[in-house]
Amino acid sequence: MPINQLETNLEAITITIAYLEKEKSADKEFLNSLRKERDKLLKDLNLK
Repeated sequence: MPINQLETNLEAITITIAYLEKEKSADKEFLNSLRKERDKLLKDLNLK
């Protein structure tokens, strides 16, 4: 997957997490899966 696609996915997931946390109505399990995916992308991009 190209770096640009990874960055695009990372941005989308981060925005989604922020929105769901703000709404405080998100399913905790879904939110945790998004966080895990975000961590995986950060690792793939050597940012974490």
